[in-house]
Amino acid sequence: MSEVIEEENPAETWELRLYVAGQTPKSVTALANLKKHCELHLKGRYKLEVIDLLVNPQLAEGDQILAIPTLVRKVPEPIRKIIGDLSNEERVLVGLDVRPALRD
Repeated sequence: MSEVIEEENPAETWELRLYVAGQTPKSVTALANLKKHCELHLKGRYKLEVIDLLVNPQLAEGDQILAIPTLVRKVPEPIRKIIGDLSNEERVLVGLDVRPALRD
C-alpha cells in the first residue's frame, strides 16, 4: 500500500507523508481523517504519500518514525509530525500549522 494523491497548485503545495502498518483500524481511520482535513483546509494545495511500513519498513528510518500511524509534513518547512488517528481536527491543524478554511 503505497499511494500518492496529488492536488496541484503551484503557489504552495504541502507535501505530507502518512506512515501506516497495513490496514489496521487506526491506519484506515488516520487516512480517512487526513483526506477529510486536507480536502477541507488544503484543497488543491497538497500532495499526500501513504507509506505502509509492513511493505517498506526501511522507509521509517529516514523520517525517524517511532510510532504509527504518523503524519509527517515535509513541505513547507520546518518538518512537523503528528502521531495517532488524526481524529482531532483542531490538533491536526495546529500540529501542521494550517489555517482553518472558512466554512459557510
